[in-house]
Amino acid sequence: MAQNDHTADKMKSDVKQSAQEAADEARQAARKVADRAGDTADQMRDAGGDIADKVQDMAHTARNRAGEAVEHAKEIGSEYADAAKSEARRLYRQGERRAGEVAEYAGEYYDEMSQMVRRNPAQALGIAAGMGFLVGLILARR
Repeated sequence: MAQNDHTADKMKSDVKQSAQEAADEARQAARKVADRAGDTADQMRDAGGDIADKVQDMAHTARNRAGEAVEHAKEIGSEYADAAKSEARRLYRQGERRAGEVAEYAGEYYDEMSQMVRRNPAQALGIAAGMGFLVGLILARR
């Protein structure tokens, strides 16, 4: 049993020593990482002025290009607005002309119908009555 106690004590000691060695190695690795991070941070701080200047230049360039794009969009919008106005005027004139043609045609048709009714009043009255009857049937079915 004494031998078992000695073996258990030796195992405990070996585990304790291994844990201590692992902890020391971890501390050394952590120091190396911290040193490297510090060096990198120093380099970034040193380069920070250059980076800040570059970022500022890029922002200025972006602002200028955005302004140019806005001006270009305004020019194109103005051109489209002018084209739309001229097309609207053209369509309005065309609409007026066609409305005049339709009014003229309707006037001619009205005159023709009036003359036909005056020449054949009984026939016009019969046609009107028949049309009224058909319209009445159609509306009654709905």
